[in-house]
Amino acid sequence: MRLSPTKRLEGEIDSRGRSCVDGTDLAWDEVSKFDDARKYAIGAWTAGTLNRVKIKPDDATSYADLEWKDTSQTGQGWRLVYGRWDPNTGTDYLWFNRAYLDDGKTHGATEHRRWVAVHELGHALGFRHKSTENLSVMWEVYDDIDLMETNKPTADDVKAYHALWG
Repeated sequence: MRLSPTKRLEGEIDSRGRSCVDGTDLAWDEVSKFDDARKYAIGAWTAGTLNRVKIKPDDATSYADLEWKDTSQTGQGWRLVYGRWDPNTGTDYLWFNRAYLDDGKTHGATEHRRWVAVHELGHALGFRHKSTENLSVMWEVYDDIDLMETNKPTADDVKAYHALWG
């Protein structure tokens, strides 16, 4: 029996207050080499009925809510961490860890980078990690992602999106 799509780990709840969305806009800037993954993630979280939050590049009249960045770390706090959403006062960061995602590395393939981007952008939208009992791109354990056979928001993710954003 599958649990409800809102089942989260350790009682955490999805929250607009934990997102980097201003009103209904999320303006981004990027300095990442993984442009394909960024484009894919934005397309995945704005497809179909996922249209309440406008995800767009920042411009001369806006302030970046999110910056896509690269790092290459395997030390303390980064061991087996492929990506990370880093909320801050002001601009939040979405990190791709090149130590694992670069070509020839452990997860250096397009589908892995895309999954990391979709997952981390989900955090920037206010979504917490979900239990593996749910079908969600917000699973905490990356190794379980092969069970889903997708790197796009699932039906459960779409329900969670509408519960949070309308």
